[in-house]
Amino acid sequence: MLDIEVIEDPAAAEASLDPIRTRILQELAEPGSATQLAAKVGLPRQKVNYHLKTLERHGLVELVEERRKGNVTERILQATAASYLISPVALASVAPDPHRFSDRFSAFWLLALAGRMVQEVGKLIAGAAAARQKLATFAIDGEIIFRTAADRAAFAEELGVAVTRLVDKYHDGGSVADAGGTPAGGSPPSGTSSSGGRKHRLVVALHPMLKTPTKPLSAKEQDND
Repeated sequence: MLDIEVIEDPAAAEASLDPIRTRILQELAEPGSATQLAAKVGLPRQKVNYHLKTLERHGLVELVEERRKGNVTERILQATAASYLISPVALASVAPDPHRFSDRFSAFWLLALAGRMVQEVGKLIAGAAAARQKLATFAIDGEIIFRTAADRAAFAEELGVAVTRLVDKYHDGGSVADAGGTPAGGSPPSGTSSSGGRKHRLVVALHPMLKTPTKPLSAKEQDND
């Protein structure tokens, strides 16, 4: 079972968004049968079986084992992942394209970059899992409070300078092969440099955190305020 699976097929995405199937996927984090699931979700076993067949057809659940009980064979299934994300590939014709524009201060560009990250990392995870290899990634997650908008702008400027300095230091300056053409002196595989280095994607993101809803004050609290 994967920690996270990225769904690219539109039909699979549609199947996963059904509330009952979402609940079934949640329950199947641990292997279970249609009979066990029926008791948990409060539906007849026949209806649960219908949803299980749909999820299995789209590769979202898989058979773990079959248990013989008298004249009946009980199928034990499990979700293919603990969590799921729907890739922008599922909406390919209307998915945001970060190449259409580039604006470091645009929230829309940030969303386009995030969508591309989901798409690309999802494919990498699937490929690494199929090859039984570990995927080398790195991420930083933190929180920062800016006293003023000027501080935030200054931080963004310094961060940009620092990242650019690191890129200049470690970037392989050789030509990089991609869909746009073939570097002079040879034709290394797409995504590699002329020296054989692997091409990597770098994204640094900064955005405000969602505000936590505040609990309304009671009449007594308002009087004491």
